[in-house]
Amino acid sequence: MNWQTRYIHRFYRSRDGWTDGTQDFHALCREFIHPSSRVLEIGPGAGGQTSEFLAGLAASVVGLDVDQAAVANPHLREVRIYNGGSFPFDDGSFDAVVSDYALEHVENPCGLLAEVHRVLAPGGWFIFRTPNVVHYVSILSRFFPDRLSCWARNRAADHEVYPKFFRCNSARKCRRLLKDAGLEVAVLKMIEKEPSYGLGSRILFLAMMAYERMVNSSNLWQFLRANILCAARRNAS
Repeated sequence: MNWQTRYIHRFYRSRDGWTDGTQDFHALCREFIHPSSRVLEIGPGAGGQTSEFLAGLAASVVGLDVDQAAVANPHLREVRIYNGGSFPFDDGSFDAVVSDYALEHVENPCGLLAEVHRVLAPGGWFIFRTPNVVHYVSILSRFFPDRLSCWARNRAADHEVYPKFFRCNSARKCRRLLKDAGLEVAVLKMIEKEPSYGLGSRILFLAMMAYERMVNSSNLWQFLRANILCAARRNAS
């Protein structure tokens, strides 16, 4: 067993009630997506935990992605390639739209949110997870090469890395842009989980763990936590 596995188990997985960020995000999706739901996943890629989870949760899941690789995603009923502008779907086509780590790559979030509102049925939900722009990982990602990020996570460079704009990546900005798009926030919370970007070094891991313990010690520090989880509803009219 390597040190990374030992540390994650010792300091996180062995703790009562511990859940990782993906489990928290999927729990949020489960609150608002029902077995009969038609779901659009934005940025599903070639396949991942969220696509698989949604496929087992909803009646149908359709993907929208800029990358042709998404066509190979085995969990989606259909995939459309997105070239910008309007989504290639009719008004009110979906009961829920889900985005997992995609909003940070959107150059024009106002335009995207307007399209999310349009393709949602009245009463439908937009549910997303995205990085917090003031978290150290987001800040450092602007200045350091992608290969350093892969080292920090102790992972190979196994997927294409897209430009990050961070234009809808603070609690305040999310609330404002969602409201402007006609979407009412029901849940918005900040979370900080295990330091996955510290797996390249024990010293780095322990330093990031100290940060995690600090920002989770009080809600006064929540604005510094790593990720934003949000569910916003299109009004029923």
